Amino acid sequence: MPPGMDGFEATRQIKADPATSNIPIIALTAKAMRGDREKVLEAGCDDYIAKPIETLKVMEKIKNVLGEP
Repeated sequence: MPPGMDGFEATRQIKADPATSNIPIIALTAKAMRGDREKVLEAGCDDYIAKPIETLKVMEKIKNVLGEP
């Protein structure tokens, strides 16, 4: 986590700035409890991946967020 803020706040700040609001953000987190995905998306993330990760699924989500086939 960045010093002085969590990932939710960092995402909010990135998405609130017109210069960076179009940057896709995919949360990569160990939090995989019910409701965590919704919290991540509400903060402004474009997608969510819970650890442990599977490389092919990560690549698929990146392509989806970027709008690639």
